[in-house]
Amino acid sequence: MSQREDQAHLYFRLFTEIHIIAQLSGNRLERVLPEGMSRAQFGVLSHFVRLGGAWSPGRLARAFQVTKGAMTNTLQRLEAQRFVRIEADKADARAKLVEITEAGKRAYEQAVRATGATLAELGSQITPADVKSALPFLENTRKILDERR
Repeated sequence: MSQREDQAHLYFRLFTEIHIIAQLSGNRLERVLPEGMSRAQFGVLSHFVRLGGAWSPGRLARAFQVTKGAMTNTLQRLEAQRFVRIEADKADARAKLVEITEAGKRAYEQAVRATGATLAELGSQITPADVKSALPFLENTRKILDERR
């Protein structure tokens, strides 16, 4: 095997591990989310808590790399629970803007608290020092991939 093939295999292994971790952690998250909240809904609430502001449904769909229809469905469910507010864009009445509500922020915090036992279990086997050392690498990898999508 050439050095280039070895390197490709190494990166493939890395992304396989990341994918499996995402799958396993997502499944665990879904089991502890508050009744009626999907992983997709939690992701949108998390996005708003992290980045703030008002976003168009199209911009959210692009950020999550899903279809506009899938995002519209998720947003309608969040709106029905009063977790987001969808209003006409004042600059362009044909467009809509979405913002998280106070109820949405509370639901997000409730969901985060619900993950406590799962995170505590991980914390007994993965030290905060391990997490701190891994975060810069993972954040940089995410940024690189995000810039190249």
